Amino acid sequence: MALDPKTSTELGERLYQSMRSGATLAPLTETHPGIEINDAYHISRAMLNCRLERDGEKVVGKKIGVTSAAVQEMLGVFQPDFGFLTDAMAYANGAAIPVTGNLIQPRAEGEIAFRLKADLQGPGVTEADVLAATECIMPCFEIVDSRIDNWQIKIQDTVADNASCGVFVLGDAEIDPKGVDLAQLEINVLKNGERISSGKGAAVQGNPLTAVAWLANTLGEFGIPFLAGELILSGSLVPLEPVTAGDRIELEMFGEGIERCSVRCSFA
Repeated sequence: MALDPKTSTELGERLYQSMRSGATLAPLTETHPGIEINDAYHISRAMLNCRLERDGEKVVGKKIGVTSAAVQEMLGVFQPDFGFLTDAMAYANGAAIPVTGNLIQPRAEGEIAFRLKADLQGPGVTEADVLAATECIMPCFEIVDSRIDNWQIKIQDTVADNASCGVFVLGDAEIDPKGVDLAQLEINVLKNGERISSGKGAAVQGNPLTAVAWLANTLGEFGIPFLAGELILSGSLVPLEPVTAGDRIELEMFGEGIERCSVRCSFA
């Protein structure tokens, strides 16, 4: 049975307060066993509205997560989630990201980010449509962060929790994706100077373009478009890596037709 609007709003408020206080919540799928994906989306919107109305944040894009087999196995969630990016989540390349008072249980994901030059709205968005609407791609770290106890999430929990989004960092390189085989782009992730993982674009639903088209069509079911100028995070190519204060991470992206480029950050 679907949740009533009052309960969805209350749960969105609880997730917002958890984010601000650093105190995690029991999984919503335990406290509200009948929760459905549509309910989770409305909870996510209620949480987002708290950020927009109380903190003055602005939506700057969208994200898809839990797209690769490696991440699905780690989390025990076997379908993608989706959420929103705000300006307050963005950090510059090379930034020192504060952990205390800012993040609860962060993990780093290595991704390919898309910046759009044209609007897109599902249903019916194809990979070709995504490519035509993309201004550039960039190497990206998303630092995911769950407001749910010990990452004990099901798909409804993470969708409600804005797809477990924390903050993100974009590299400086802006690459024209036309003529680039995105499925064969490769990344290496280094932590404190040592390589910890590697992956290819194909890890994300076979191709990052496929993942972005899926997200456009899924959000289109809720009447939510992609807008020109927005950022779209297409999902992690590698397993999630826990990070704590003092850690340094770097992502190298390379492939045929592009120069090697990178993004990095540290945690304070």
